Amino acid sequence: MYSIGYDIGSSSIKGSLINLLNGEILKSAQYPEQEMVIESPQIGWAEQHPEVWWEAVKIVTAKILDGFNDDKKFIKFIGISYQMHGLVTIDKNGQVIRPAIIWCDSRAVESGEQLEKALGTEFCLENYLNAPGNFTLAKLKWVKDNEPENYAKIYKIMLPGDYIAMKLTGEIVTTASGLSEGIFWNFKTGQVAEELMEKAGISKDFVPTIVDTFSDQGTVLKEFTDEFGLATHVKVAYRAGDQPNNAFSLNVLKPGEVATTAGTSGVVYGVSDRVTYDPKSRVNTFAHVNHHTDDPHLGILLCVNGCGISNSWIKKIIGWHSYDEMNSLAAKIAIGSDNIQILPFGNGAERMFENRNIGAHILGLNFNRHHEAHLFRATHEAVAFSLSYGMEIMQTMGVDLQIMRAGSANMFLSPIFRQTLSNVNSSVIELYNTDGSVGAARGAALGGGYYATADEAFANLKVVDRIEPDANKGKEYFDAYQTWKTKLGENL
Repeated sequence: MYSIGYDIGSSSIKGSLINLLNGEILKSAQYPEQEMVIESPQIGWAEQHPEVWWEAVKIVTAKILDGFNDDKKFIKFIGISYQMHGLVTIDKNGQVIRPAIIWCDSRAVESGEQLEKALGTEFCLENYLNAPGNFTLAKLKWVKDNEPENYAKIYKIMLPGDYIAMKLTGEIVTTASGLSEGIFWNFKTGQVAEELMEKAGISKDFVPTIVDTFSDQGTVLKEFTDEFGLATHVKVAYRAGDQPNNAFSLNVLKPGEVATTAGTSGVVYGVSDRVTYDPKSRVNTFAHVNHHTDDPHLGILLCVNGCGISNSWIKKIIGWHSYDEMNSLAAKIAIGSDNIQILPFGNGAERMFENRNIGAHILGLNFNRHHEAHLFRATHEAVAFSLSYGMEIMQTMGVDLQIMRAGSANMFLSPIFRQTLSNVNSSVIELYNTDGSVGAARGAALGGGYYATADEAFANLKVVDRIEPDANKGKEYFDAYQTWKTKLGENL
């Protein structure tokens, strides 16, 4: 028996095919090989065309099935992980009305502030566990206020994963976990956030039918199964935003467990069984994949937009090094990067700065002393410092950071990044042989009933590396972090 998982990212679409009998990852692929284009028609805007995601899904499907010699009729389930907070709008014919406004788009900050003021900050936090901020509902209000001709065409609104599921099955559905990430969910009532939508002047009829995260969410259309030689009984049985899914992929399901990732954006995600929120909404609380109103499992999420994208930007600008070469050169530079500090916040408004966009900065650069290796190390340190800064907020909310789990991918392939993160937070980091697409494939098998429990689904999950704080260099890391925080404070 086999399962396919897709991870719909803003940089690329990844897919994995796994053997459910032994948990073996048979094949993984991504498209495009380089980062997917993010269009920015105006400063602070970030858009992608959902049709591009769908075409990439088909290309990835062809890649992971190429050379698969077993009977394809035993591929039973599909799971979907997707970039959070995006807004996809469709008309009655299921056609996309405008490009998707994705997670790192900053245009709706003012729209969110208007809604927060209209309902009151306390009401928003007590009911939605977040301020409307720059989330999906605020983006929809921006469309209503600024693009009335597009707004008038809307039949349903969807998150990116909902769109891919619709293309696969023809069904227009969503999940409570997904709605919570868009601030469409009231945790007190366990229903759609009707009060907030009413204040925004938005009909709740725009919200698709709600299904469970782990469930039969539709049969894959014959058009798709015929194209790839699949049987006609394949089910979409799981969907989740990329960060709840990353946590699920690492078997982070119980209160007190923590997952982290460092892709385009950097995220730390801790699970709690108590309803909690940051009064300034710098760190956000969403419904985890296994959340139920009568059995709360909430994900406390820190997101730093300027994470791996800062590393890829440096790579592009300098132009001729691979990531492995960058890591090797950076290792030759001492902790603190010879007094270069980088503020890697060039990817839109940052929630931990209360939705301010302070931009990216390279500080302390000396043309006579510094070269590319200094910039490489300073970038890796800066990303670790940025996450650490946000984790200080998480600790005030009771998140225990003694052990963090991550996939062995993205910036966790950088020894400097992961050692800096470990030392600054006095945390053990465990790296696992998994990623978002593999987690989505496992989630689909759980949702489809092949696995009876999560423990069964993760029986083959293995620790591939373990990073512990380097006690001999503790003061050097601490001093470098304090210097970076001082420079950050001067630019806030």
